[in-house]
This record gives sequence, structure tokens and C-alpha cells, in this order.
Amino acid sequence: MSRPAALSAAAAAAAAGVAALVAALLLLQPEDVGPGASLSMAETEALPKLREDFRMQNKSVFILGASGETGRVLLKEILEQGLFSKVTLIGRRKLTLDEEAYKNVNQEVVDFEKLDDYASAFQGHDVGFCCLGTTRKKAGADGFVRVDRDYVLKSAELAKSGGCKHFNLLSSKGADKSSNFLYLQVKGEVEARVEELKFDRYSIFRPGVLLCDRQESRPGEWLVRKFFGSLPESWASGHSVPVITVVRAMLNNVVRPSDAKKELLDNKAIHDLGKEDDPLKP
Repeated sequence: MSRPAALSAAAAAAAAGVAALVAALLLLQPEDVGPGASLSMAETEALPKLREDFRMQNKSVFILGASGETGRVLLKEILEQGLFSKVTLIGRRKLTLDEEAYKNVNQEVVDFEKLDDYASAFQGHDVGFCCLGTTRKKAGADGFVRVDRDYVLKSAELAKSGGCKHFNLLSSKGADKSSNFLYLQVKGEVEARVEELKFDRYSIFRPGVLLCDRQESRPGEWLVRKFFGSLPESWASGHSVPVITVVRAMLNNVVRPSDAKKELLDNKAIHDLGKEDDPLKP
């Protein structure tokens, strides 16, 4: 690599790191999300029964974004817990799922630019999980907005029309449609616009920094993980969370009966609801 090219790459990496740290500092700001959704002791003890009751309902589920870190772990956990009678992945490409555990997973390949042509992919699902997302660095500002707002919103509209009763949205700590920070602004905007669709039940998950061994190289996120790794554990757990904890919180929440039309789960609620030592398997 030539010296100018090397300097350019270093500058880009530094810029990504600075942007990531700015995002991390924004995530350290407190947010008011109303009452939490942690499990009481009685609910924790009742989880096995709640899961069994849920399985008996033979519900179907779709996952958007199963190729990403959270979506991939979510799919694995759903299959291990055996909560749904039918599991469908909706994405822009077919995933290679060779293991025996995935043999009954349905895959619907769609063009997100022409989603109306694929409305049938969203038909007949009781529950939906949306883990779609990209980054500004990877897709550019316009591409980020198109994926994280437009694709998510259109998918939610089709899911609602297709009969989905419970829509689960993976958002972000600090999401705020009035934010000056594009990432948090878009997350807040899509939260609000999906709420307008009036699902029977709408659950929003606002995790802090997601801790995972991402397959895709993202230097900025690596820097942020290092940053949180240097903080005292009590601070780190307040503003970051392992992906597996997010996924288990999602599934523990979905099996709990609720009359709430909207649930907003912040990082603390996600930690409380998805504790890794909970007995999650059947």
C-alpha cells in the first residue's frame, strides 16, 4: 500500500473510532423510558411453565435480519427453545444453514427495494422480530436511513397487514427522533412510526453497546467494546449488554402474557429479563 493510501486508511479508521466513541458517550446519557420490564421472582420461577404454555399455542414467527449478529443468535435460541411451530427468515439472500437443527426453517428471499411485490412473505405470522440494521460507514448516510428506517417501516406495514399480532423491534439506547445524532434520530423515528401501525403488542428493545464477536470487521465497534471493557463492571453493564442477553430478554418477554400495547425495554430491563443464568431450555 502506498504511503498516501496508508495515511488515508489510518485517517478513516481514526474517524470511525472517534465517531464510535462519540456514540458511546451519547449512550452514557440517562434516558427516561418509563417503568422497566424485569421479571419478578415468581415470574422467573414460572418461566418454564410460560414457555410450555406458549409452545402449545403453535405460533409462527418471522425474523428480519437473521444474517446479523443478533438475528443469528436469536434464530439459534428460538430453535433450541422450540417456542414456535413455524420459523421463517425474511432476507435479501438465502442463508446457508447446514445443521440438522435448521432443517425446518423456512426462508423467504425478498428485494427490500420492492417489498410490496413480496407481501406474501409476511402473511400468516403471529410474531415478528426485526433485527435489521446497517451502519453509516458501510452504507453511507442515505443507505443507513433506507435500511434502518424505510426497510424496517415497510416490513412492519406488511407484517401488520399480514396478520402479525406482536412486533418486536431491536432499537438502541438513546433512540430519540429529535436527536442531532443521525443514528439515534433514525432509531427514534422508526420506533414512533411503527407504533402508529397499532400492533396488538409492540415491544421495543433499546440495548446499549452490543457485546459480541462480530464476524464483520468494524474497527469503530471494536474500539467501543475496548472502551467499555476498561470501565468498572457496574458501569459497563449499565451501558452495554451481551447479544445473548438481548436475545433471551426478547424470548422471555414474548412468552409472558401482556395487555400492554407498547413495551419499552431499556438496557437495565434487558439485563434483568435476559439474565444468562436463567434456565431457558425446555
